[in-house]
Amino acid sequence: MPSPRPAIALLAVFLASLTACANNPSSKNLEQSLAADSRLQNNPNILSAPNPSPNNLPTSNKTTAQLPGDFPQEIPVYPQAELQPTETSTSNSAQSSVRWLSSDPSNLIASFYQKQFQTNNWHLQPSTNISDGNLVAQRNDLQVKVAIAPKSVTGNANNTPNQPQTATEVVIQYARNSSSTATTTTTTDSQKISQPGDPQFIGPLPPADFAKPSQKVATVNTSVSDLDKAPSEFRQYIQDLSALGVLPLDSTAAKSTNNPGFEPNKVITRSTYARWLVAANNAMNANSAAKQIRLASDSAQPVFSDVPRTHPDFPVIQGLAEAGLIPSPLSGDATAVLFRPDAPLTREQLILWKVPLDTRRSLPNATLDAVKQTWGFQDVGTVDSFALRAVLADFQNGEQSNIRRVFGYTTLFQPKKPVTRAEAAAALWYFGTQGEGISAKDASKLKT
Repeated sequence: MPSPRPAIALLAVFLASLTACANNPSSKNLEQSLAADSRLQNNPNILSAPNPSPNNLPTSNKTTAQLPGDFPQEIPVYPQAELQPTETSTSNSAQSSVRWLSSDPSNLIASFYQKQFQTNNWHLQPSTNISDGNLVAQRNDLQVKVAIAPKSVTGNANNTPNQPQTATEVVIQYARNSSSTATTTTTTDSQKISQPGDPQFIGPLPPADFAKPSQKVATVNTSVSDLDKAPSEFRQYIQDLSALGVLPLDSTAAKSTNNPGFEPNKVITRSTYARWLVAANNAMNANSAAKQIRLASDSAQPVFSDVPRTHPDFPVIQGLAEAGLIPSPLSGDATAVLFRPDAPLTREQLILWKVPLDTRRSLPNATLDAVKQTWGFQDVGTVDSFALRAVLADFQNGEQSNIRRVFGYTTLFQPKKPVTRAEAAAALWYFGTQGEGISAKDASKLKT
């Protein structure tokens, strides 16, 4: 190991040299070259980031267009579209119009609106022509027309000016029926509720019926016109589901001047019950994505030969089959190649489709003796083998069983008997097991 003494000697010589020539000109020059820049002392912010001036602030190219104050929140809005400024109408028409532009193809947007209307219990009118991008739908007193068409615009997704391109224009026209019992409330500027896009807006959106204590809340008639025709034990179930927006206030046919109403004692078809089943399940489990029933895509291969892609309830029926909630070749029933959408729904089918959404687990094994010992049905031998397990599982749900709620006390199940629309509403009023479930009444409270 070399000795450190030579290095120490050199350092001593260097320090002595500096000390000796501290007063000569060369040492002064060296000191000045190593001194701090005087400009830093006079302006300490010279090396800091420059403060942005108003002219240097980035500007937003997004539109400042806002939804009209009367735009109904129940109308679905395509998420990948940009709202355009609303043009002031000079006509006295009660119909309002809002316009969007999107870079997505028109068929994708049309499919979005078709599914939204079908899932949320809108009634598509006969004039609807999805292939032409025109959809006309109605729910309660609100009528909506959606027109989807390509349009040449200037500018592109990167906001480069003067660049022509083809976008998809979405125009929504909406109007409420004049027969509605809604009342009009006049508000001052200080009472108006800010909307998305306003500088003062802080989400989320307030509920549609929000108002200050001094304001009159607009009321909408959600009663069922022919509710008095329903058995008294079913009326509350029907009202609660109607308030939740699950059941239509008229028949599934297009609305007309001869509106038959809800028709509670009319036999319900299999396709109608399938639509109500999905709508009720998704509405009551709106905050639980894991419990939602997914609708089938338009490109899905039809499971049933009598429910093609063009059928209005194809996304619902196909979605139930793909989820394994109804018998089909996908669930191992090779004989279930027909769905029979217009056939009456039977009691055993109502239980078979509904109970799996209550228990959320595999149905128990069941025998004729087990079902007879629990329920005591005299006609247990006429129950289809596929439905036996659901009937037994429904018994284990105690007071929340569908059979008890819908059919009351009975020693005859009558599994092949058609179900009425009022009975179907009673079955769909509650989802879940005893002590852990949700009713339509509770779901309505959560929604508001």
